Amino acid sequence: MGHHGRATMLWSMLVQVRLQCTTANAIARYARIGKLDHARKVFDETPLPLRTISSWNAMVAAYFEARQPREALCLFERMPHRNTVSWNGLISGHIKNGMLLEARRVFDVMSDRNVVSWTTMVRGYVRNGDVAEAERLFWQMPHKNVVSWTVMLGGLLQEARIEDARKLFDMMPEKDVVAVTNMIGGYCEEGRLEEARALFDQMPKRNVVTWTAMVSGYARNGRVDVARKLFEVMPQRNEVSWTAMLTGYTHSGRMREASKLFEMMPVKLVVACNEMIMGFGLGGEVDKARRVFEEMKDRDDRTWSALIKVYERKGYELEALGLFRRMQREGVALNFPSFISVLSVCASLASLDHGKQVHAQLVRLEFDQDLYVASVLLTMYVKCGDLVRAKRVFDRFPLKDVVMWNSMITGYSHGLGKEALNVFHDMGSSGVPPDDVTFIGVLSACSYSGKVKEGLELFESMKCKYQVEPEIEHYACLVDLLGRAGQVNDAMKLVEKMPMEPDAIVWGALLGACRTHMNLDLAQIAVDKLAQLEPKNAGPYVLLSNMYASRGRWEDVEVLRKKIKSRSVIKLPGCSWIEVEKKVHMFTGGDSKGHPELPVIMKMLEKLGGLLREAGYCPDGSFVLHDVDEEEKTHSLGYHSEKLAVAYGLLKVPKGMPIRVMKNLRVCGDCHSAIKLIAKVTGREIILRDANRFHHFKDGHCSCKDYW
Repeated sequence: MGHHGRATMLWSMLVQVRLQCTTANAIARYARIGKLDHARKVFDETPLPLRTISSWNAMVAAYFEARQPREALCLFERMPHRNTVSWNGLISGHIKNGMLLEARRVFDVMSDRNVVSWTTMVRGYVRNGDVAEAERLFWQMPHKNVVSWTVMLGGLLQEARIEDARKLFDMMPEKDVVAVTNMIGGYCEEGRLEEARALFDQMPKRNVVTWTAMVSGYARNGRVDVARKLFEVMPQRNEVSWTAMLTGYTHSGRMREASKLFEMMPVKLVVACNEMIMGFGLGGEVDKARRVFEEMKDRDDRTWSALIKVYERKGYELEALGLFRRMQREGVALNFPSFISVLSVCASLASLDHGKQVHAQLVRLEFDQDLYVASVLLTMYVKCGDLVRAKRVFDRFPLKDVVMWNSMITGYSHGLGKEALNVFHDMGSSGVPPDDVTFIGVLSACSYSGKVKEGLELFESMKCKYQVEPEIEHYACLVDLLGRAGQVNDAMKLVEKMPMEPDAIVWGALLGACRTHMNLDLAQIAVDKLAQLEPKNAGPYVLLSNMYASRGRWEDVEVLRKKIKSRSVIKLPGCSWIEVEKKVHMFTGGDSKGHPELPVIMKMLEKLGGLLREAGYCPDGSFVLHDVDEEEKTHSLGYHSEKLAVAYGLLKVPKGMPIRVMKNLRVCGDCHSAIKLIAKVTGREIILRDANRFHHFKDGHCSCKDYW
């Protein structure tokens, strides 16, 4: 062959090799960007003589990358020739698709394994959490490289086996930057910062990941100032470095420094913005959290759930529901934390319509199968007063945890004492031991339903039968139980004999009993104690003032009013709310001028007033005089917030459906009497949840049997 012929042949071979490489690269590139059809088209249009093993390997890998392992395996079976890379690709492809057993079968039949084969398999076990099997395989490896050692080191650190990891680290014949950085991260995770720093200082070369690991270690362990010093001398920083430093400040509650650093950040990652939302929000700066949210160009699902959580935790329930609705309108995928926060908001607002909507979405996503979600759902229905749905959720789970049992007992505790006790006994039969929360629920049930004997027996059984040590909350329940039943002196004796110092809840329970049974002497003692424990709380003074007023002791009333003014005590304003067509309507005492439909509400109140007078209702004037604790003194009893909310419910809630009202304070005695009659004359069921309990009004009666 002449010189020209040889040159032509070499050129042809070079073109062929280039074409083969280009084909494999094109397939891999299309696979990376998710264009599997394009990858397959390139593969199919490549002439058979030009389809190299690399092309076949690239196409098999593309199918695995697209989560189509069956197609990948079919193509692998059709390969005319295979090499070790082909078999390694099959192992890693199965592992990527969560098929660890299939990967191991391939590994076991391989005749020619190399260090990549072994390392891939070890990494598969580590990622799957089976570090013990990874370790067994690692020590069988005939040859190990630095990657093999580093993968195994990562597995041990993953299980927090820090001492074993250090032994392996010391055995490594070669330690690259990745291995040392991993070891530093492991020490930091365990709070062993001195050992991490020693390794860091010994490193001849560090990269940005190493620096960031050390900064993050200090920041996460509360040594934010040291982290900042290290951060300042970093030779280079990336977005992760900035975010690690920022997180140190936010988690330490140092929002001023966090805010300054956030402003300096050259690139604000979504995760950094999320940190600022949580930091500002949980620190009480909700407006700043909202501003960060609104200024973000890109948001992920955690961004939305962060602000919803802030709203939920800080009492911005209506804003939380509004943001949840916006999230749905904008097509954002609803995530688990958002659902939990919104369910908590629904429970807090007694927003049953929203709660049912969230429940339906949980069912569609199959989140409702989770025991924790079921407990939150159950609590939501209980707090919304829908015990039928609560029981339905409760009954769906044959194996219930203590939280579910407690939620159901608590639900029944507001007047349905018999049902609460039945659930308590069923709990014992199921083998789930009661805890301290269980006894708070069941003792409250006895208290609200007047079951004194049963309550005393349960209290006695706590320690001797169930090994649950009575805490101050249980004594408060017992004081309430005795006091409500009229045994006020016995309640006082119990307070005096308590093994711990009585707190405001205990004295408050005693004061409530004194008010119900008009025991002024003990009431004065309780108020004095409460004044020491909660000097800014107006409630005790107001209750005592009402008791004086009802006895005509106006001089004592005036003395108390002067005390309230001189001590700058806080008078909590009364408000009630009702949900209509998924919108929550708030009412305060007086004429609630802020409501747009006030004129029709007032007409409904006038109409109700006439119906009530015909039914023999006579307003109880004692609740107008000085009952500031339960509703700030307003024009008259007719404008108490719960009455306004009930009137609006009668106007808007369709007949046949119960009217559900929430109040932030204890319902006043006059309103309780009036709403019983309203339920009777209108033929409606009215459910009122006040600060203490539920009241189910129907046919002129209340579920509390006037015992509240």
